[in-house]
Amino acid sequence: MMKKLLVILLLILGSVHSFAQNIPSPKDHLGFDIGEPYQLANFSQTEAYFKKVAEVSDRVTYTSIGKTEFGKDQPMLIITSPSNLPKLQEYKEISQKLGRAEISLEEAKKLSKAGKPIVWIDGGLHANEVVGAQQLIETLYQLASRNDEETLRILDEVIILLVHANPDGMEIMSNWYMMNEDPAKRNKNIPVLYQKYVGHDNNRDFYMNNMKEATNISLQQYVEWLPQIVYNHHQSGPAGTVVAGPPYRDPFNHVFDPLIITSLDAVGAAMINRLHVEDKPGYTRLDGSVFSTWWNGGLRTTPYYHNMIGILTEIVGDPSPYSIPLVPDRLIPNNGTPYPVTPGPWPFRRSIDYSVSMNYAILNHAVRHGDELLFNFYLMGKNSIDRGNTDTWTRYPKFAQAIQESFESSRKKAEAEDEDAAYYGFRSGLPIQFYDSVYQDPSKRDPRGYIIPSDQPDFYSATKFVNALIKSGVLVHQAQSDFTVQGKSYPKGSLIVKTAQAFRPHVLDMFEPQDHPNDFLYPGGPPIRPYDAAGWTLAFQMGIEYDRIMEGFEGPFERIAYGQLVSPESSTLPSGSGFLLDARANDSFIAVNELLKAKVKVYRTSSAINGLPEGSFYVPSAGRKVLEGLVKSQGIKVKSAPSQPSGAKEIKPSRIALYDYYGGSMPSGWTRWILEQFNFDYSLVFPQEIDAGNLNEKYDVILFIGPGIPGSGGRYGSGGQPNPQDIPEEYRSMIGRLSLEKSVPQLKDFLEKGGQILTVGAATTLAYHLDLPVSNALLEVDGGKEKSLSGEKYYIPGSILEIQVDNSKAITSGMGTTANVLFNNSPVFKLAPDAALKGIKPLAWFGTEPPLKSGWAWGQEYLKNGVAAFEADFGKGKFYAFGPEITFRGQSYGTFKMLFNGLYR
Repeated sequence: MMKKLLVILLLILGSVHSFAQNIPSPKDHLGFDIGEPYQLANFSQTEAYFKKVAEVSDRVTYTSIGKTEFGKDQPMLIITSPSNLPKLQEYKEISQKLGRAEISLEEAKKLSKAGKPIVWIDGGLHANEVVGAQQLIETLYQLASRNDEETLRILDEVIILLVHANPDGMEIMSNWYMMNEDPAKRNKNIPVLYQKYVGHDNNRDFYMNNMKEATNISLQQYVEWLPQIVYNHHQSGPAGTVVAGPPYRDPFNHVFDPLIITSLDAVGAAMINRLHVEDKPGYTRLDGSVFSTWWNGGLRTTPYYHNMIGILTEIVGDPSPYSIPLVPDRLIPNNGTPYPVTPGPWPFRRSIDYSVSMNYAILNHAVRHGDELLFNFYLMGKNSIDRGNTDTWTRYPKFAQAIQESFESSRKKAEAEDEDAAYYGFRSGLPIQFYDSVYQDPSKRDPRGYIIPSDQPDFYSATKFVNALIKSGVLVHQAQSDFTVQGKSYPKGSLIVKTAQAFRPHVLDMFEPQDHPNDFLYPGGPPIRPYDAAGWTLAFQMGIEYDRIMEGFEGPFERIAYGQLVSPESSTLPSGSGFLLDARANDSFIAVNELLKAKVKVYRTSSAINGLPEGSFYVPSAGRKVLEGLVKSQGIKVKSAPSQPSGAKEIKPSRIALYDYYGGSMPSGWTRWILEQFNFDYSLVFPQEIDAGNLNEKYDVILFIGPGIPGSGGRYGSGGQPNPQDIPEEYRSMIGRLSLEKSVPQLKDFLEKGGQILTVGAATTLAYHLDLPVSNALLEVDGGKEKSLSGEKYYIPGSILEIQVDNSKAITSGMGTTANVLFNNSPVFKLAPDAALKGIKPLAWFGTEPPLKSGWAWGQEYLKNGVAAFEADFGKGKFYAFGPEITFRGQSYGTFKMLFNGLYR
């Protein structure tokens, strides 16, 4: 009887387990297979599937890592064997200990064997790249349902983090694609950005962490889980190939541990080998694609600065008919593309299969090299700590150049003194003393740390800078009392970032200039464009005041817990009949806008007062209640004023229009986000409204940020406008293009009647359409005709340059006499001799010295005395042109004031 009961019980348990493991297929849930022609799942369907699989599978745990900008949950699925799931916290802590490298070598060896490698796989970041999000669904199904030996071994040996990178975008894109009942008419020409503010630039935010999605991801990668491999799915591959992947082309960033580059080689080999074994051709690598490992800021690239192996693939594929084009050069096997693909039709499902194969290749690599991945993760972190504790010289190109220049100088001197010295040093390399002249020079060492004083005028922006570091897993300390380092006194609350930490490469990258090598197709040939920016040093962009400390130092420093954000200390409002806000502090504009919305009068000073510069804000006693709340909640700094300063002028909020267009402008989107962060109200304006005229009745200022003006380039300069009848009525008002015939006359009318126009970057082209006495400073005369400088002579991709600033103007109030700006082959102007007589005044310009601060600038001499920004009277109105990107990706806090100052009447 007992035996029968036992058998029955086992059968019941077996049937329950069998039921629990009956994983629904995507087709069961969606009604179609992933990769079917003309079919895309949206995020709501995907999220429901994720949850359904997690409910029935003992291999899958569903969690939300935070809210998106539109308020959706951002899901992460943790996938591993049932025996590993109860021990997730243990494996996470092992990864944290190894990644932060604050343990002994002996403990690291033990933990490397006890832990499980953690592999991050995401998709959907760029929502128009639809393969990425769809492959997440298929990958989940296969990992949750397959019982083959390979899958079971992966589950036993690896912790997989399957992450949706952009839920909002998938919902927008898939709903738009599927709304047309006629499959042949389905398209991805959405009317808005596929991330609330920044669209494609959501993959440019992973060191700044402005967007909620980037913050969610960074906290999981650098604070919580610290995966050893991060796989970021994208598309599309180069024409004539199927997929581009690792290893990538030069240059790589000089602050990396060399193990990063060789580990990329190893993972890349696993991926391409698997595809070739499965007879899947078309993988290209190295110089077969444009991707390098230089830039920081992407979901795939920022991990390098954290000793993680970042993998990017760019694959072809679309639910609508797609074909591999014929590119003859791509048919020749070479080291970049060993196994070329045959041109022709390419089913969407095949791209899904490739993606799953590459996922499995990486997971198998983690199985076979798990303890090695974990230990190397520790070793790179330990190397970083050791470098931060000793005299270390990073091998920058400028140092190699300094050695060569020192040698050449010495050789010329030797030749002048002795004719027999003509071949000095060339037979067996350079004499070693020339190496020592650089790599034993104390002034060229890497710093041991950085101190950010708490008494700087814009400490609120400095805390935002530090919080960006903290979100990226950087260890920060804060001073608990006043202290002195190297003879300089610092106040309590100052922030300290030491370089003796595992993520030292990221620390250096945020504080130190990037030194991009001169990268040309061949000597004397055209430049090879960097994948993204060449220089981005965040401390420079944000205008942070800090000191580089070259020796080891200690003080009354309290360690801030990993991931715990800091904020300025709250204080009490000083007594007085009035108050002053510093024009140098960005947060002052938050306070001013709150005051204006509360109907409190605000004035700007006409001269320096109480240690604050001209253009600072005076607030009468009626603003006490509002200021008390801001001082307490946000730590905004306020000084007392006994009376209203002489000459102070009342300001009022402008009615702000921000230009945008169908499909969405990323620079405009970033500006939307900035305006909202600083409490400015605004309206979006589209071409049809501008062409209709009467703009002064609705707006006081119109902002044109980036492309859109005729002749300014960018996507808006081309076609792509939908037929109004093919889109919902709510989006039809967005359609249109600005034109010389209709739009420019209305903008002239707006200015003449007292309106204000502020242009940034490519939008400054409007200055030429207004017939202002300015011209392009970056032209040369060839054969009697003006033409743009060639890339062989002048080329400055995204880099940080220094400009001189006239800070006596209202629009530049609160600025210093110099500023660091993000310059991306930006416009530079030359003013006509009679410009001043016609009301044109330079606001910022390049001096006589090379302006490069970080990145790459070829032909800097062409910038000498060029005008970077100017203002112009136009009728009763005002026109402003800023060539550099003063609102760049929500990062350039040091130049935000040039925008904010123009937003009051």
